[in-house]
Order: sequence, then C-alpha cells, then structure tokens
Amino acid sequence: MHTSTRDARTLSAATPAEGAPLTPPTPLGPAAPSTSRQLLNRLRADRAATLGAIIVALTTLVALFAPWITRAFGVDPYTYDLDALDASGLPLGRFGGISAAHPFGVEPQTGRDLFAIVVEGTRTSFSIGMGATVLSMVVAIALGVSAGYFGGWWDALVSRLTDITLGFPHLVFMIAVSAIVPATAPRVPIMILIIGILGWPSTARVLRSRALSLRSRTYVGASRAMGASQWHVVTRQILPGLVATIIVFTTLSIPGKITAEAALSFLGVGVSPPTPSWGRAIGSAVTWVSTDPWYLLFPGAALFLVTLAFNLFGDGLRDALDPRTGEAR
Repeated sequence: MHTSTRDARTLSAATPAEGAPLTPPTPLGPAAPSTSRQLLNRLRADRAATLGAIIVALTTLVALFAPWITRAFGVDPYTYDLDALDASGLPLGRFGGISAAHPFGVEPQTGRDLFAIVVEGTRTSFSIGMGATVLSMVVAIALGVSAGYFGGWWDALVSRLTDITLGFPHLVFMIAVSAIVPATAPRVPIMILIIGILGWPSTARVLRSRALSLRSRTYVGASRAMGASQWHVVTRQILPGLVATIIVFTTLSIPGKITAEAALSFLGVGVSPPTPSWGRAIGSAVTWVSTDPWYLLFPGAALFLVTLAFNLFGDGLRDALDPRTGEAR
C-alpha cells in the first residue's frame, strides 16, 4: 500500500503539472552536418583537390572576362606590332620580348601580344571544352540511363553502338571532318559538335551499369507497383541516384575535351586564324622553339595547368562524394 503511494508520488513529480509549459528535450549531441557541408569538409581536407578547384575557378573567371582583362592591359590578340620585332622577325630584347607593354612577350613574325593570345585563348578553349562536355554528357545520360533501365533490344542496340564508337579512330575522324568543313563555317560550334558527339561512350557505359543496378532496388519496384509512369521512375528514382556519378564524369571529361581542341588546332584543323587558341599557339611555337622557346612556354603552361587542375579537382570530388574510393587507395 505504501509502495503504491510512493510510486504515485514519484510519477506525479516526474510528470509536468497541468498547464505548465513543456520544455524541449535537451539534444544528446551536436547535430549531424548536412550532406553539402560534409562534401565541402572532405574537399577542404584534400589539398590537391582544393588547389585544383582554385585554379579551375580562376581560369574560369579569366575565360569569362577575357576581353575586359586584355583591354585593362591595353593589348589585344589581333593587333600586329612589327616594331617589337627585329629584321629576322624575332622579338626584340630578351625572353621573347617580355616587357611592361607585353607581359608574356610577342609572337614571332607578327608581333601580336602573347599575353592577349593566352587570355583570349582561354575563352576559346573553355567555350569548346565546356560545350563539347555538355553535349557528350547529354548523349551519355540519354543513352546510358535508358539502356540500363529499359533493357531488352534497346540495351543491346546501345551497347553495340557504344562498342563501335569506342573502337572508332576518334582523332582521325575529327581531323577528316574538320578538314572538309568549309572555311566560312563557324569553327567553334563545329568543333563542339565534332568533339562532343564522340565523347559519350565511356560515360554511357558506366551510367548504364549504375542504372541497371538501381532498377532492381526495392523502392523502384514499389513505385512501379503503385502505378508510377516510366518517366516518373526514371526522373524521380533513377536519375537522383546517378547525380554523383554524372558530376564526377562531367568534371573529369572537361580537360579531355580541351586537350582535343588543342590537338586539332595544333594540327591546323581547329579554330581558324587569327582566332586565339592554346593549341594553335603551341603549334605555331613549335617552329620557333629553338630560337624563341618563350613562345611555347606560356600557352603550353596554361594548357598543362588547366588539365592538371581539372583532374585534381575531379579526383577529389569523386573521393568526397564516395569516401570508399579514397579509403581504397
């Protein structure tokens, strides 16, 4: 009897009085960081990825504001400065004609400012690289995801098309198509189409495999059983599970597309002169490498740094989105 009374008193003391304000429970620990914050923390911890991201961001700004940058320095890539050349067509002075007026020197034979060529060439290379990457990723997502989800004859057809495209001599095809395009045609859109249309197979193969795996998940089957349309399942169930893969492959594809543009311009079938381009500048500099090596240094360094930066950032992004890949190394 006494025990029951004591228990009732204890319960009454532990229960808030009627009308008393309820206080929220005290949290047991700090709240878990959001997914985006976790991603940023992992990227910050990777010094190589952080350095790559900084270089990519700075180079993107240069590409966006290239005309204003060259205008601020009082130079442009189209003006010939023959007074900066000697009688043999080589830049006056040491180090390729580097001076206050020409920070990177001048181009042999023409006297065009090399700083302006590199800066404006950033805009050209990025425009083609980004455009070709977007085109190739759209094709890869459409073909890879649909093949993995629908399967059957469509999967077989896409798989054979992927194998054929992977085995195709891309560089030879790009050179041949670029060579037969009329000189009056706009070169930048043509380059985007040529490079982008051949850059999808590897990504499509990975996306197909991932979509095939996601198709067998329980929640996808539940959506089908509830009468969800195919479009709803693909866009709301399959694609969200592929976002990380798409982001990583997009980042890692950009340097390859920029290098492809540089290779075509180096071979003389890329952008038409006098349009500034890293590849065209490198191709022209090869002729003068023994007499004016500085001409090759700056466009070559720009291409190398941007390619390296995108690869470092892409690798870090992949490890941040999937920490298991970083632990496996």
